[in-house]
Formats: sequence, C-alpha cells, structure tokens
Amino acid sequence: MAAALGARGSRLLLPLLGARALHTSPGNPAPKVAVVLSGCGVYDGTEIHEASAILVHLSRAGAEVKMFAPDIPQMHVIDHSKGEASQESRNVLVESARIARGDITALSQLKVQNHDAVIFPGGFGAAKNLSSFAVDGESCSVHGDVQRVIQEFTEAKKPIGLCCIAPVLAAKVIPGVEVTVGQEDEQGGKWPYAGTAKAIQALGGKHCPKEVHEVHVDRTRKVVTTPAFMGHVPLHTIFDGIGSMVSTVIKLTGK
Repeated sequence: MAAALGARGSRLLLPLLGARALHTSPGNPAPKVAVVLSGCGVYDGTEIHEASAILVHLSRAGAEVKMFAPDIPQMHVIDHSKGEASQESRNVLVESARIARGDITALSQLKVQNHDAVIFPGGFGAAKNLSSFAVDGESCSVHGDVQRVIQEFTEAKKPIGLCCIAPVLAAKVIPGVEVTVGQEDEQGGKWPYAGTAKAIQALGGKHCPKEVHEVHVDRTRKVVTTPAFMGHVPLHTIFDGIGSMVSTVIKLTGK
C-alpha cells in the first residue's frame, strides 16, 4: 500500500493510522514516562519485543509515553539474518524511530522535570550504543546523556526501570545500586549471560538473582529491574516480567 501511495501519501496516511496516538492512553494523562531506545534490533539496538511489551503495559496503566534516543551513529550494524556485521552505517535516533512510529525525540532533549519515570529496554544497543559495555566490560563508559538522565532521575527520586542488559547502565552510574540480570550461573544454558552478574558487582552495583517473571526493586534508589531475554524462557514469561517492572515503576511514581 505504501508503495502505491508514494512517500507523500504515506505521510498523509500516518495520522489516520494513529502513529502518535499509539503511545498515549485516553483519560488521565499521568503518569508521564520517558522510554529510552538504543536503535532497532536485538543485536545492534533495542530488543523489539521488550520495547513493545513496555509500551503495551504502559498503555494499560494509562501512562503518557514519550520516546527518546541519542542522535549518534550505531557502534555497528548487524545483519540479523546472519548474525554478522555489515559495512553500512546507521543512526540510533533514526533506527529507534521505527519502533516509535516516527514519534521520537533526541535524548539530549529529555528533561527530568517533564517526566515522572524513565524506562530503558534492553537489547545489545544498551551495551553498544548507550554504553561501551559490550566492548569494555567493567571498564565501560556510558553515553553522556544516558548518564545525565539516570543521575537526574536518581537525584529527583523518580523511578527508573531497566530490563535485560540495561541494568549495567544503572550499575555504572549509581554507586551501590541493587539490580538483577537474572541468575548467577548458566544452569545448563538457561542463563547464557550469567557472567553479567559479576560485571554488575565489578561496576559497583549489587546483583540480586531473580527469575525472568520476577523483578528486583531497590526501594532506596527507586530502581526496578527484570531479566527479560537474559534467560531462555517462553516469550509470555518475559512479557509478564516486564509487566511487573512497569507496574512497579508506575506505583513508585505515586500516581
């Protein structure tokens, strides 16, 4: 249909499809939640299932959602059909716009005073584009605006949700924070990224083992984490764990 309409026709059709209305629930607009994306695709950006689950649960909670991403080049681009790096270059903000249906804002514009909470989906983009964890491990750096956002929400005592690999961002930025990325041993391959738990501790955080359907809540710092795709379980279990994370974040806003 888009090919028949052409680029101009597609732009005209977007309002009819509700591109922007998708992320806002009717009724009470509060709480206001920022979602920070890192591209589009598990191996070089945001894990799409996780982002979608977060948006569905936020919608059910009646939240007003705004999505952000850094306006930077991706670390690299992965051909997801082969699991191999390609030679092309892509922009994190532009790729994130695919998930946001075009309603995306540069992360530099995210202001803590405009939101009640912030949530970071996982995917390798959190470790490649929002930080250098995938390359540097415990010696990693965090993108300047990501660090700023986490610090500002922490100082404002506003809740932060993170899932999958994204809790490493909190561990790097918030001294002593309690997070979970699942279990601390592989258990026969069920937890292939179990070694991340040791990295959490090396970054200065405290790791708290949890199952995929569970969350860990650092009530002192208002940080809520869940393992998501760090464990090999059915998709609906990941969806449920993310739902628990979102509902807990919403509760911590007090709205």
